Amino acid sequence: MIYEPTKVLGRVLVIAGSDSGGGAGIQADIKTITALGCFATTAITALTAQNTKGVFDILEVPPDFISSQINLVLDDIGTDVVKTGMLNKSKTIEMIAQILEQRINNFPLIVDPVMTAKNGSKLLDDLAIMTLLVHLIPKSAIVTPNIPEAIALTGITIKNVDDMIIAGKALLTKGARAVLIKGGHLPSNKITDVLIDVNGVEIFEDSRIETTSTHGTGCTMASAIAAGLAQDLPLKVAVLRARQYVQLALSSAPGFGQGCGPINHAHTIDILKISYMR
Repeated sequence: MIYEPTKVLGRVLVIAGSDSGGGAGIQADIKTITALGCFATTAITALTAQNTKGVFDILEVPPDFISSQINLVLDDIGTDVVKTGMLNKSKTIEMIAQILEQRINNFPLIVDPVMTAKNGSKLLDDLAIMTLLVHLIPKSAIVTPNIPEAIALTGITIKNVDDMIIAGKALLTKGARAVLIKGGHLPSNKITDVLIDVNGVEIFEDSRIETTSTHGTGCTMASAIAAGLAQDLPLKVAVLRARQYVQLALSSAPGFGQGCGPINHAHTIDILKISYMR
């Protein structure tokens, strides 16, 4: 049997931190984007020493070197979509915003506002959060916070789906064109995510998968959406496929590690098979 490789459709530039445990960060981004048929390029903002039990050390990459990574990729390979993850410091966010404005202002930007690791380690300080709000979120096609991140960005207490909608609308007023608030932190046997944009509100719901292997779900969701946008899928369809991919990855998690383990990124979803969702 002759193996016929999947045709690569779309390019995604990911600007984020590295996870030595392989479950989140750049590693999860590359796996997700590749599984969904896109080509991933990267600019690494920080190196982390971590495993499933937590983040134990962070080595920041100087902003000038991050800038070099971004510009060299754009000079040669180009991109169709940009996705940001762990950005760490205010100066880094300002530099990225400047490059986006100068070079790739017309491409969709997915902002995943990574603030804490699964074990609670803080990855974004208060000044950086403010810089994100001022300089990056207004440039975004979609922002993908979980509930604690949405609270930090808006100051709105979120206890239910109605609160998620209020917080999402508040982020629209800060310049985001769309917001996906992920509801995994709400106590329920259902997972409810809310998509808010100028066209209104979409609520997505799935049964909660009981597992301790949830590391990297946020990075994976945002990168899956980025891949969809790079393939010219409508936003709602990109979100639907991303949620389906994360559900599959959660349900088949390998069970590695002694803490919050990784999900299984080895699933592929043919974009032709979801054309009915358009």
